[in-house]
Amino acid sequence: AGKAEFPICTQNLFLGGHVRVGMEDNLYLGKGVMAKNNGELVEKMVRIMGEFDFEPATPDEAREMLGIKK
Repeated sequence: AGKAEFPICTQNLFLGGHVRVGMEDNLYLGKGVMAKNNGELVEKMVRIMGEFDFEPATPDEAREMLGIKK
């Protein structure tokens, strides 16, 4: 997704989808600002979600959605 990762993820939320972000898809937090780790990308997406009143799944909710046992 590269530089379009955050806009694509945001649109997906409004379409009722789920999102995931990570360095395997995008290395940058913004123009010319490289993320130090996946956590920074996740934090940015959580901030964006909060701006539009979306809440991220908890780890337990994500496991349940994916059918992963604890």
